[in-house]
Amino acid sequence: MKFQPIFNKRGITLIELLIALVISAITMAAIYRIFLAQTKVYYVQDQVVETQQSIRSAMEILLRDLRMTGFDDDNLNSKYTDGLPIQVDNPITIGHTSITVTYEYFDRTVGSSGEYQLHTVAYAVDGSSNLVRTRTVTKPDRSFQTAPEPLLPNVNLLRFGYGVDDNDDDIVERWATFDAVGVGRVIAVRVELTARPDQTNPDVKKMVYPRTLDSIVTMRNLCLR
Repeated sequence: MKFQPIFNKRGITLIELLIALVISAITMAAIYRIFLAQTKVYYVQDQVVETQQSIRSAMEILLRDLRMTGFDDDNLNSKYTDGLPIQVDNPITIGHTSITVTYEYFDRTVGSSGEYQLHTVAYAVDGSSNLVRTRTVTKPDRSFQTAPEPLLPNVNLLRFGYGVDDNDDDIVERWATFDAVGVGRVIAVRVELTARPDQTNPDVKKMVYPRTLDSIVTMRNLCLR
């Protein structure tokens, strides 16, 4: 039997080791760049989804108030403590970039039997580009509370258009801006709301455009007045 001495076995040379290290480094660098790119894409998409959901939520709240415009409960208990009925005298105040609506609301959370209230809700964009919902609640004793509520940050545009009924047939004859409504009766509102994601991240600022929602709502309570 023939034995081969151990010291005759060949191992890895220094050059082979250096080549393996270089290949490993290149592979790791490529994987790291892919990881960074995927992380960036994920963050950007997350911001897009968050912005779209925020715009949709703010729009739903705004449309809910618009649908309530002019609602006046005929219940006999709907009155102030001085005996006069709670009435909606000025259901809507229009503007190009702001709107104020008024409606009667029954708050079931007050006391054991609830309470009739008059709600006046204004929407506008403040100086910090926040969409703000300002609600004024008038209680039966005629005291009132006003509470501003920021709904959406980074708003680029809030614009209203108005569907006008010119001959009292409860049908929109034309659409107009607030300064062209004239003597017609507003029975529908078009809302255009545009917002952008937070701009602190340069990738988001560079890659994501503002998102827009455009909705139309008919104010049925005004058609019944």
